[in-house]
Amino acid sequence: MGLLANMPVSLAPGMGLNAYFSYSVVGFHGTGSVPFQVAVTAIFVEGWIFFALALFGMRQWLARAIPRSIKLATSVGIGLFLTLIGLTYAEGIGLITGNTATPVTLAGCKPELRNAAGICEDQYKMRNPVMWIGIFCGGLMTTLMMLYRVKGAIIFGILLVSIISWPRGTPVTYFPYTPVGDDSFDFFKKVVSFHQIEKVLSVQEWNIGEYGGQFGLALITFLYVDILDCTGTLYSMARYASLIDEETQDFEGSSVAYMVDSVSISIGALFGSPPVTAFVESGAGIGEGGKTGLTAMFTGICFFISIFFAPIFASIPPWATGCVLILVGSMMVAAVTEINWKYMGDSIPAFVTIALMPFTYSIADGLIAGICLYIVINTLVWVVEKASGGRIVPPNKHEKDPWTWKIKGGFLPPWLTRLRKGKKDFWKDDTPYISADEQGSVNGGPEKVVIDAPNKGSQEAATTPEKLA
Repeated sequence: MGLLANMPVSLAPGMGLNAYFSYSVVGFHGTGSVPFQVAVTAIFVEGWIFFALALFGMRQWLARAIPRSIKLATSVGIGLFLTLIGLTYAEGIGLITGNTATPVTLAGCKPELRNAAGICEDQYKMRNPVMWIGIFCGGLMTTLMMLYRVKGAIIFGILLVSIISWPRGTPVTYFPYTPVGDDSFDFFKKVVSFHQIEKVLSVQEWNIGEYGGQFGLALITFLYVDILDCTGTLYSMARYASLIDEETQDFEGSSVAYMVDSVSISIGALFGSPPVTAFVESGAGIGEGGKTGLTAMFTGICFFISIFFAPIFASIPPWATGCVLILVGSMMVAAVTEINWKYMGDSIPAFVTIALMPFTYSIADGLIAGICLYIVINTLVWVVEKASGGRIVPPNKHEKDPWTWKIKGGFLPPWLTRLRKGKKDFWKDDTPYISADEQGSVNGGPEKVVIDAPNKGSQEAATTPEKLA
């Protein structure tokens, strides 16, 4: 992603798709509808279908055709999604948890003090020392360092909390004197470790006749969730990094980025992995100032190193990263001010998108709901307007964000457009350039210059040196 698309976005197995793959498709200990080998075959095929859609421009067109308010809402929704992750027990500081009477409730107690339903009793709430370590050292200290523009503030915050949590025998240790804690500490002490993957490497099963229906269902589900998940994440990260071209509503290298993502899905399937996708935690690197592919490349190098130093990286406690996710979420929510709240045909779908992403724990579900609601509301407005001969329209319809399915640049990707027109070097961009002689004429020669634009032929442009300058 960094080398080919120059995007500060990293790739890893998506957690939402991971859960669907593990519990719905394969099932607990293989009790699902299809075996593991058939499931990874579906993922492998899905990756190449994904690649074809990206190669011929379908994914880019979809990303650009999504209404502006929904795109902005996606950034905000992902920010809240990250915040929710950072507040929970599994991947955060454990400030909130599920409840029987309400969807969520205040938590913050030690795991052993939770009742059978996993709920903290009132007298134990907010008494977990690791939560406070995460809040003050991982949250407050990181915030202060970011406030003073300290480079690497997020990494320093994670390291500080991790180092505090590693020693045994303290109230905030990540390795308590329990069977699980003992096993974790024994693994941590190895420092360097490597596990062979022969049991999951290239285990695709192509004899799918017995599981045809379930195979197709899994394939389609993986495909549409991947498309929406990756589209929403890539666009949101590009906007967060200020890489979006407001005229085309696209970002440079989008075609390559989508193709890299799709190929990664199939490569991941060969290693027995659930669908690989661009992940929202990339916002942490962007928040540190990452704007180019160097960010993703450095992350990839760190991922490679972590293969051998898994005992260290696997021992970073969730409360070390929880507040970091909350901070990144707070920065992404800033896009909410750009949403058109004046016109309800834009604002209501945007709000539903924002709300459903964290509450359904799925980027794809929120995006689907927002797009469907946008289509329904604005189609009804259009039908009423046409049926009434233009007499019944919302009073402030003029404040609606403009939208059209005729996206600038056309449906086909630029390379395919150049190939269709017979351009031999169709892989090269159509960027106009001015030769040295023409530049000299601008600086003091004739006022008439020729700008050579490949694929469009040479066109003479009579202009003044002042205008060209």
